[in-house]
Amino acid sequence: MADVVDADELLRRIRRARDWAAQEEQHWRGESDRAQTGEAARQPPLEAAMLHSAYEAVRKVLDEVVDPGANRTADKDS
Repeated sequence: MADVVDADELLRRIRRARDWAAQEEQHWRGESDRAQTGEAARQPPLEAAMLHSAYEAVRKVLDEVVDPGANRTADKDS
């Protein structure tokens, strides 16, 4: 963790983490939907919904770091 990185590398790492969180958010949204409809889900509905919400929160925070104000317009649309 003692590596020194420049601003561009830091931004790349944050974007990569944001993209990963978005993928996980979609995965757990699907698991939550499957669990609620009674399909074969790997996780209980509450656990899947909580994981979806956690990854959504991480993604939104990283969105704000990369693009301040990005979630204000997204929240108004939903």
